[in-house]
Amino acid sequence: MSITPITLPVEPAFSSSARTDLPEIQHIESIVAIHGSPLMLIDCDVIRAQYRSLKNALPNVDLHFALKPLPHASVVSTLLEEGACFDLASSGEVDMVRDAGVPAQLTIHTHPIKRDSDIRHALEYGCTVFIVDNLNELEKFIPYNDQVEILVRLSFRNAESYADLSKKFGCSPEKAIEIISYAKELGIRIKGLSFHVGSQTAKPEKFVQAIASCSQLLQQVVQLDLPALSTIDIGGGFPFNYHNDVMPIDEFCAPIREALSLLPETVKVIAEPGRFIVAPSVTSVSSVMGQNERDGKMWYYLDDGIYGSYSGIVFDHGKYPIDALHAEGERFPCVLAGPTCDSIDVVAEEILLPKLNNGDLIIGRLMGAYTTVTATDFNFFKKAEIVVLNESAGFYEDALITA
Repeated sequence: MSITPITLPVEPAFSSSARTDLPEIQHIESIVAIHGSPLMLIDCDVIRAQYRSLKNALPNVDLHFALKPLPHASVVSTLLEEGACFDLASSGEVDMVRDAGVPAQLTIHTHPIKRDSDIRHALEYGCTVFIVDNLNELEKFIPYNDQVEILVRLSFRNAESYADLSKKFGCSPEKAIEIISYAKELGIRIKGLSFHVGSQTAKPEKFVQAIASCSQLLQQVVQLDLPALSTIDIGGGFPFNYHNDVMPIDEFCAPIREALSLLPETVKVIAEPGRFIVAPSVTSVSSVMGQNERDGKMWYYLDDGIYGSYSGIVFDHGKYPIDALHAEGERFPCVLAGPTCDSIDVVAEEILLPKLNNGDLIIGRLMGAYTTVTATDFNFFKKAEIVVLNESAGFYEDALITA
């Protein structure tokens, strides 16, 4: 749940470094004094900066934020103020942007597989752009052929990414031609092409190769006397720098910009960033419930864990910077465990921390993507409460946080 927004002064509320300075300690302690723990602190100023950073790196691309990694009303309202568009994949996400006042023309529905009820729900809202990757899905739009525009999703496998999304969705260029031809028979307008090269794509060459393939397909469509295509959706997957192992976003996007510059001027380009926008925007705050020495090592049991905010460790290969809020003093190898009675609920092993007392606070950083969204109430331990910081813009207008 979201509670009353809090505004913090001048600096971004929580930096992405492991260091915790005195003002930050005081801010966190004051928030915990009001709300208890565990907490997930969303800093809207960081979201603004990340959006601007990617927009600067891809100036001629319309950014449709993918709600999936952090679907929260504060994120939607912040990005709407920044001029963002939105990528939706479910009726629940349609409801979220509708309730936030997002104009339907700023949205696309990108799930390749939909029920008829999902299509109708989106159309009732006013979202008219959808994605398909097979003939069966295309036929679902026969009753709505005068209302919709379709993007055909292509498959570009990428074993190097966190998640090879082309394993589950997308079609070959040959199948795309078949879909486009069949759509012409059905009177369904094909607007363009779509792809997603995978989450946390390490190399921009994957984007470049996919863009080149789309360019060839655009030409083939014209040669076959099919309706010309006007849009390419280059998806998401822009990498966020969790561990200083990816290039800065402007450098990453440079070859992508070059590849896009070779497209016809009449082609509109859109993208679906998610992780890059929100990954550094959330800080986890949990507290020590208890402790025990086991096999010569201290175990600290937290009120948040793998089944809660740290679910990304399982589902997203997450390796988050974790430290004690009060990090001074000699450090010892220890284990951080979650609160549930399941033995796999271990957040970190062999982590070096100072001696902790019951009630001490543990901070997890860079936890904005695929954390709260996959958290559960397993064992009836409640999920962390979400606290929104800096929901009103204006503190560091010129700052850009790059990955």
